[in-house]
Amino acid sequence: MALDLARVRGICFDVDGTLSDTDDYYVARVSSWLRHLSFVASPEHKARRLVMWLESPGTFLMGLADRFGVDGHLIGAISWLYRRAHRPGRLLPCVPGVATMLRALGMRYPMAVVSARDELSTVTFLRRSGLHSYFKVVVTALSAPRTKPYPDPVLLAAAAMGVAPESCLMVGDTTVDIRAGRAAGAQTVGVLCGFGERQELERLGADLILQKTSDLHTVLLGPHFESPVGSAGAHRARG
Repeated sequence: MALDLARVRGICFDVDGTLSDTDDYYVARVSSWLRHLSFVASPEHKARRLVMWLESPGTFLMGLADRFGVDGHLIGAISWLYRRAHRPGRLLPCVPGVATMLRALGMRYPMAVVSARDELSTVTFLRRSGLHSYFKVVVTALSAPRTKPYPDPVLLAAAAMGVAPESCLMVGDTTVDIRAGRAAGAQTVGVLCGFGERQELERLGADLILQKTSDLHTVLLGPHFESPVGSAGAHRARG
């Protein structure tokens, strides 16, 4: 597959593993627990496989909740758990180079967040990491009637940006992001800095695979583009 740069008029970004280095954070946490178990060899490798395994049931549960119309209850439970577990001093790290990339791309394209997270944790991450102002719209799990892998969130983000869905670029690290983008008619970019694997992202039809999210800067703007400091205002879409 090949990316058609001339079609791109707006960009949608996933959060976990795409903007936020969430996956590596959780791997580090789990591996620190596994190191206390003397019978566990290669705790970091085991931790990564465990976190990867847990992501698939989570995605499945969200899709199932959507189907039966109880996604609001599930997101409510997730938000409650987030508030109970949240520590004000903790800041999840960004994927390296993301802030610089967004500042540059924001001078050329409208941008949106399209996340299957709940609104509270999504907006908290964006604000505390200083990324919120780069996005014209933030679409979360309950913003659209159905969440990823359905196309609804991408279609909502495209409408809010004033861009046709087929002129959007959906950027994410998992097959869920690729499926949602393709179902909406958008082009898709898979990134390998999360838990997505090249083979599965290619199998689902990603138009381009990048090693890390910040590489998109060079693809869309070229290696010598210098961005002035600035950002667009942001607002949130609500379902």
